[in-house]
Amino acid sequence: MPLFESLSILVLGALAWLWHDSLKAREAGVREARSACAEEDLQLLDDTVAFRSLRFARDDLGRLRLQRTYGFEYSDTGDNRRQGSVTLLGQDVVLVSLRARLTLVGGAGGDRHEQH
Repeated sequence: MPLFESLSILVLGALAWLWHDSLKAREAGVREARSACAEEDLQLLDDTVAFRSLRFARDDLGRLRLQRTYGFEYSDTGDNRRQGSVTLLGQDVVLVSLRARLTLVGGAGGDRHEQH
């Protein structure tokens, strides 16, 4: 197989993997946004998250992983729209931001630590 065809197949495979991995990360972001809003008695508007950024970052073990940030809107009164965000490192949710409160989602135990 010629070099161009091999590289084309490799690039298409990498793009397919990125697309599939991003869908799984987005689903995790929606679940976490829904959960965070429910815990705070807020309404998640549009029941979805929107892509904001993608970059490389290192996890606690020093491995290079994709860090994705998704934005969402929620309402505390039903008459307004406020901005929130959820950040994932790979498939793991590491940060949820609502109002001026940040919720750090910790390791395997899923412990939450709130900062005001």
